[in-house]
Amino acid sequence: MYIPAYKIRKFRSEIRKYYRKNKRDFLWRRTQNPYHILVSEIMLQQTQTERVVPKYRAFLKQFPNFQALAQAPLADVLAVWQGLGYNRRALALKNLSKIVVTKFKGRLPRDPKLLIEFPGIGEATAGAVVAFAFNKPALFIETNIRRVFIHFFFSRSKAVRDEQILEVVLRTMDRVRPREWYWALMDYGAMLGALPKNPNQKSAHYRTQSPFVGSHRQLRGKVLTVLLAAGSLNRRALYRAVRANSGRVREVLTELVREGFIMQRKSRLVIV
Repeated sequence: MYIPAYKIRKFRSEIRKYYRKNKRDFLWRRTQNPYHILVSEIMLQQTQTERVVPKYRAFLKQFPNFQALAQAPLADVLAVWQGLGYNRRALALKNLSKIVVTKFKGRLPRDPKLLIEFPGIGEATAGAVVAFAFNKPALFIETNIRRVFIHFFFSRSKAVRDEQILEVVLRTMDRVRPREWYWALMDYGAMLGALPKNPNQKSAHYRTQSPFVGSHRQLRGKVLTVLLAAGSLNRRALYRAVRANSGRVREVLTELVREGFIMQRKSRLVIV
């Protein structure tokens, strides 16, 4: 995609001007600690910032570094995570902490190609961590950034692919201050997200989220919540406590055992 140099300059100027006047303040923007930033990025996956803020603070208070998280019982980690949803992220964060401690001497790698091999980290999270923790010009997009580039460069297009957007992200990137540039993009995108018409609807990857109530995801969360509160239960007691179709509960239990959340100890189910 050809973009004239003057249009790139105008785009950068517009984003920076907005950021100077409207930049948002978050706890994870006040630190360059790689662990703290990684925790925030994992929490922010598919979760709104206002829900993350109190959980981020509580999580770091109880698990202040990779070592503390790696050694913590999974039940303690899930207990703090309760309310954020997508509990696989908490398990992945604990598991990747073990990798950082055992294989990297407690220091998070700066290479996004290494980071994407870690559980729970895809290309977007790897790029964000490298940009925000190490101020390196890593290439990534997320919801707000995607919204900005569709608005400015693909407003007349349909089914815009992320590969197309990434080409423009690369051409317009601030390689001296990538950390602040990405913050600016995300803040501008958040502003666009509050408008009636969402530019992301033009994305080929746009999906509306299915209802949470009655979903498989809700049932998974309920099973874990019940087990966290009880400590351990036999299957019959768990079925009664969850109050859901036993076939669906069995399916969830099979998943949770396979994924490493729970185990059966004699006749009782417990958090690993």
